[in-house]
Amino acid sequence: MKQNIPRAEYPRPQFVRDRWMNLNGPWQFYMDFDQCGIEHEYFRTANFPNEQSTSILVPFCPESTLSGIGYKDFIPAVWYRRTVTLTEEQLTGRTLLHFGAVDFHTTVWVNGQKVGEHFGGYASFTFDVTAYLKPCENEIVVYAEDDVRSALQPSGKQSVTLQSKGCAYSRTTGIWQTVWLEFVPIEYISNVKITPFVCEKRVLIEVESCGGKEIAAQVLFADQKIAEATAKLFGNRAVLDLVIPAPILWDVGTPNLYDVILTLDGGDCVRSYFGMRSVELKKDGLYLNGRPLYMRTILDQGFYPEGICTAPSDEALKKDIELSMELGFNGARFHQRAFEERSLYWADRLGYLVWAESAYNPARNSADAFPYFLNEWIEIVQRDYNHPCIIGWMPENETFFRKDLHEANQIAGYRVTKQMDPYRPVIDASGGVHFETDLFDVHEYEQDPTKLRQLLKEMEESPSACYIHHYKDACRRNKYEGQAYWISEYGGTFWNPDQKNGWGYGSTPKSEAEFAQRYAGLTTALLEHPRICGFCYTQLTDIEQEQNGLYKYDRSKKFSNEVYDAIRKANTGASHFEKK
Repeated sequence: MKQNIPRAEYPRPQFVRDRWMNLNGPWQFYMDFDQCGIEHEYFRTANFPNEQSTSILVPFCPESTLSGIGYKDFIPAVWYRRTVTLTEEQLTGRTLLHFGAVDFHTTVWVNGQKVGEHFGGYASFTFDVTAYLKPCENEIVVYAEDDVRSALQPSGKQSVTLQSKGCAYSRTTGIWQTVWLEFVPIEYISNVKITPFVCEKRVLIEVESCGGKEIAAQVLFADQKIAEATAKLFGNRAVLDLVIPAPILWDVGTPNLYDVILTLDGGDCVRSYFGMRSVELKKDGLYLNGRPLYMRTILDQGFYPEGICTAPSDEALKKDIELSMELGFNGARFHQRAFEERSLYWADRLGYLVWAESAYNPARNSADAFPYFLNEWIEIVQRDYNHPCIIGWMPENETFFRKDLHEANQIAGYRVTKQMDPYRPVIDASGGVHFETDLFDVHEYEQDPTKLRQLLKEMEESPSACYIHHYKDACRRNKYEGQAYWISEYGGTFWNPDQKNGWGYGSTPKSEAEFAQRYAGLTTALLEHPRICGFCYTQLTDIEQEQNGLYKYDRSKKFSNEVYDAIRKANTGASHFEKK
């Protein structure tokens, strides 16, 4: 009988191999409140304390109901253990142990031997565990420490108080994305970076490997071979420059994708894909494939009632994007954390734009905390670089603090991102104090459309007027240098007649009709403004106590069809920017 494995789909869709083993499912689990497990050598003994250990369903975090635990209090450290039986045939090459994400400081042992550590709750990481495995039964032990109150680790929207509060939600501790083994040859491909150049009709493929002398690449479209090339490896790197005749473009709602097959002479084979599309930022806004693109985006936090940060299924990730697109949005800010790669995969497959963000928290902008943030952010950008859906990066969000190394750290985050990816725009801190930024974005939650129009009128005369209105004292050091304007958060209107104690922005509309009127008024004001190149409405769904979503937390409808029709009509209205 085939085992029912949760989240059984291949977790890394842009770097696919055939020989792999999903390790999701039941693991032995122990919450180490005293953090004494290392001293007790739980990584060596056969069992955790029997009276306190239990079973958890990986990849769901212990705070979630899907995990089978549902413990909502602070958990300083957790242990996981499981056995896996491997054959001699599986172990003929090298074996890689992959983690989609573990929050926060992870240490891993295989058969009682330490194989590595990783810092960061949102980036994926890998250990080569070849030397620690044997044919037959093997034991894997994972230990994770997590302290969102430490003022050191990026925590995103995880609450630092016992209960969720305002726009901070349930915490995520330990494993919260897929764990899997991958069986590769002795010499194997370790990374690929794909950059399309639409105007030049070519694609640049940069490959890193562990061993090998030559790499071959084939590019296909609709199963037809379009281009191929080979290149010698210098050290562990090779660069392939392939001509793509008559490029078929990836675009909003038109997700044309090219497939790539990479073969190392050592026998390794990896499948990937890319989109031929160009992203260019000009003084007036963003241009996609050479035409003005008005960003009709929504704030997507990616939380789920049963799984918290982990979607209950792959279909749920796809559905979130479809819900957004049905209302006329063409993209989203994947807000305040790195989403799992399957979210980006569905955005690629559906033609949906994404601004990628970190889990940065401005209160942690210190000399001690910044290295944790920057190292993890580098891993995130490297992992997600190839996704055509990503049109920009946001290393930070709403940084209003001007103490310690704030300015230097924020500039460093911007510059490192630009160094890694010079082809996409970067916003140094969305809605915060801007020091170096490609777009000048503003978070403006004025609820009265008439007042918003007045603020926007002032902005035509003084470009920073709208910004200074909202964060006057915190933003005196803004440096505006004529960049395009993006209202990257607005709306957030509280609406839930059944829950009076919820939270949202502004006064609650008296009726659904008033909500629809307010939504249309605010959105139209942004569409018609001559300086604004996009909007981002807060937000896609309710989350716990925050009741300002366009759908309920369980993704069911929150409004009548008439309201959704009004939202769709407002979102798809003509913009001043696209008329240029």
